Amino acid sequence: MDAAATSEARRAELVTLFKAVSSCTACPLAETRTQVVFGAGNADAELMFVGEAPGFHEDQQGLPFVGAAGKLLESLLAGIGLSREDVFIGNVLKCRPPGNRDPQADEIEACQEHLFRQIELIQPRVVATLGNFATKLLSGSPVGITRVHGVEQRVRLGASEVLLYPLYHPAAALYTRAMLAVLEQDFARLPQLLGKGPVASESAPPEPVPVRVALDPESQLGLF
Repeated sequence: MDAAATSEARRAELVTLFKAVSSCTACPLAETRTQVVFGAGNADAELMFVGEAPGFHEDQQGLPFVGAAGKLLESLLAGIGLSREDVFIGNVLKCRPPGNRDPQADEIEACQEHLFRQIELIQPRVVATLGNFATKLLSGSPVGITRVHGVEQRVRLGASEVLLYPLYHPAAALYTRAMLAVLEQDFARLPQLLGKGPVASESAPPEPVPVRVALDPESQLGLF
C-alpha cells in the first residue's frame, strides 16, 4: 500500500474512532458533558499536542483549545511558523469535568485508550504534552511538569515510538505571566525536534502550508 493510500486509511479509521468516542459512556462525565471533544487538526501531523481536558468553551463548541488558552497556543505556534492546520490537538479526557475540576484517576483510565489510538493513527513524530496530567500519563512517570518541561524523551505508546516533549499548559501563562517567557523558550525548540531547523527570520518567512480540505465537514472532527 502506497503512502497516500495508507494516509487515507488512517484518516478513515480516525473518523470511525471519532464516531465511537462521540457516544462513549465509559465514565460518569458522559452524564454532564454537552458533547465529546475528540480533538481536531491535521490527520497527518508530525506534531501533536495533548492537553488535560475540555473546558466550558470546548464543551460548547466540540473543539479543543478554543478559549483563552487556545488563543495563546495559536500565538505560540505562530511564533515558530506553525498554525492549527499543521498540528493535531487533543486532550487526555474527551469530556469536560464539572466546574473544570482536575481529571480523576478513573476518568483517565476510562479515556486513555482513545488517546493512545489517536496517537497510533496520526503517527506524529513529536507529542507535546501540555501540563501535568498529559505528561504523567504519556511518560508513565509521576515526575511533575516543573522538573521535566522542555526536556524531550523517547517513549513507546502502544505500537508507536514518539518523541515526548513536555510543556507547561498555556493556561499557566494566563495566570502567571512570567510563565510566558518559559513557554516561548520551550516552544522555540520544537522546529529542531521536528527536524526542521531553526525558525525562519522575519526577513525570510516560511512558505505557507496549504490547508487540507476537511475530511468530514458534517462532523466536528475538524481534520485537515
